[in-house]
Amino acid sequence: MLSESVTLSQSDVRKLLGAASPDAALLYIYLQSGNRPQDARNDLGISDARLGCAGATLRQLGLWQEQRPASPTPGERPSYSEKDVVAAMDQDNSFRSLYAEVQRLLGRTLNTEELKILLGFVRYLGLSGDVISVLICYCKDRARQRGSLRMPSLRTIEKEAYAWAEQGIDTVEEAAAFIQAQNVRSSRLSRLMNLLQIRGRRLTAAEDRYAQSWLDMDMDEEAISMAYERTCLNTGGLNWAYMNKILQRWHQQGLHTAEQIRAGDRKTALPKGASGELGQAELEAIARVLREG
Repeated sequence: MLSESVTLSQSDVRKLLGAASPDAALLYIYLQSGNRPQDARNDLGISDARLGCAGATLRQLGLWQEQRPASPTPGERPSYSEKDVVAAMDQDNSFRSLYAEVQRLLGRTLNTEELKILLGFVRYLGLSGDVISVLICYCKDRARQRGSLRMPSLRTIEKEAYAWAEQGIDTVEEAAAFIQAQNVRSSRLSRLMNLLQIRGRRLTAAEDRYAQSWLDMDMDEEAISMAYERTCLNTGGLNWAYMNKILQRWHQQGLHTAEQIRAGDRKTALPKGASGELGQAELEAIARVLREG
C-alpha cells in the first residue's frame, strides 16, 4: 500500500509529466513507497497489460532499474544458411506468416540474405512477430522523418533490432514505451532548435551531440534559453562550445530550472567586471580554448 508521504525530485516529476502516462506515475509512486513490484497488480487494481506498459515506461525514463535478462553479446551473432531458411519456411507456419507481413510492410519481396536476417530476429534475439512489426514501422517512420523516400533496408533494421536487444526491448509494451520516449525526446529537440533559432535545416553531428547532452542533463527550456541569451551577449551569437560550458556548470551545481539558476545568481556575487554567469578569468579561459580549436 502507499505510504503517507513520498518525495519526488523535480527531475523525476518532469520526466513523468513528459511521458503522459498516469499508470507509470502511479507505479513509480507505489515503488517509491517501498512496495514490492509483484504486489502492484493487486494493490493498484490495474491489469497486467497496463502494468506492463507502466513498467516499460519507467524503464525507458530511467526511473526503474529492474533486473532484465542479459542482452546478446556483440560478436555472438549466428550465421544462418540457406538450408536454415528453407527449413523455417517449410516447417514453421509463424515464420511464413512473419515473412509475408514483413514483405507487406516493406512493399517488396525479401531475398535469401534478408530472410537470414529475419530468422536471426526470431531465433537469436527471440523477438515475436508483433515486436518485429513494430520495429519495422518504427524504422520506416524514422527514415521518413529524416527526409528519406526509400524504405529502410533489412541491414538498417537489423542494427536497430540489436540496439533494442541491448536495451532489453523484447515485448510490445517495451517497444511502445521506447517509441513514446523517442517521440518525447524528438519533440524536445525540435523545441530546442526553435529556441536556438535553427530552422530549415537539420543539426550537424557535432551540434546534435551537444543538443542531446543538454537533454540528458534534464535542463528545462527556460534554463536553456537563459544560457543561449548569455552566450549571445558574450560571444555575439550562438557558440555551441561556450553555451555548453554554461550548461555544464549549472548541471554540476544541480541547477536545472530557471528558478534555481536565478536563486543561484542571487546567492553568488559575480566578480567585478564579470559578464553573465561566468567570471572574467573563466571567460578568458574559454575564449582561449575556442581560439585554439
